[in-house]
Amino acid sequence: MAFRALLYRRPTEPKTIAVHCGSMMFAVRLRRHRRARRYTLRIHPMDREAILTMPPRGTIAEAKDFANRHGAWIAARLGRLPKAAPFAHGTVVPLRGVPHKIVHRAGERGVVWTETRDSGEKILCVAGGEDHIDRRVHDYLKREARKDLAKASHEYAERLGVKVKRISIRDQSSRWGSCTSAGALSFSWRLILAPPYVLDYLAAHEVSHLVEMNHSPKFWRTVGRVCSHTERAKKWLDTQGNDLHRYGIWE
Repeated sequence: MAFRALLYRRPTEPKTIAVHCGSMMFAVRLRRHRRARRYTLRIHPMDREAILTMPPRGTIAEAKDFANRHGAWIAARLGRLPKAAPFAHGTVVPLRGVPHKIVHRAGERGVVWTETRDSGEKILCVAGGEDHIDRRVHDYLKREARKDLAKASHEYAERLGVKVKRISIRDQSSRWGSCTSAGALSFSWRLILAPPYVLDYLAAHEVSHLVEMNHSPKFWRTVGRVCSHTERAKKWLDTQGNDLHRYGIWE
């Protein structure tokens, strides 16, 4: 650890502070960052908690004062989060944008598969013990995401004359995808929950960064040249993307 970082370490300071707003109380997680110049608050959609970033020389007293002054903002933002939808029997989750009800099939062999009932209802069947449903559905969705994103990414790379070296599937809360100049792409597995044209756009977006490592007009022209539904996908992400973070989350 750098000497400067050691100067700002607070080994005994609390990891969270309590913030009151009327009759409600919220736990706010503290995060000290060496590049922060001021106190900032954000809501983590997956962990469903408020995070307060502190500058290196900030104090707990100042952090508490800042958080309490923004208690109403914290309450409003947390209250606006979509209801959690855990991967459990009976939960309806979108798969490629199509609602599927999770159905536990304890006595059947296999892991996870899809079926369509006579009524037309789409279901996601999960075999094995009930305590394995969450993990098995997570694993299944990640595999499907990797398959679709790899296919789309390599197709766009061929059209743009670039090489994709590696594709990683993660659970990113701040971005849907990322790209390095070395050709490594990273995507959120939650894109498999969105309509296919949204996942396809994100693949085009990140592969286009292998041509232009920025968001310049030239970059957006590159995206638009290979992806005809860019604006439609961006609008969907702006209006409905946050909803994807509620799936697989327990209250």
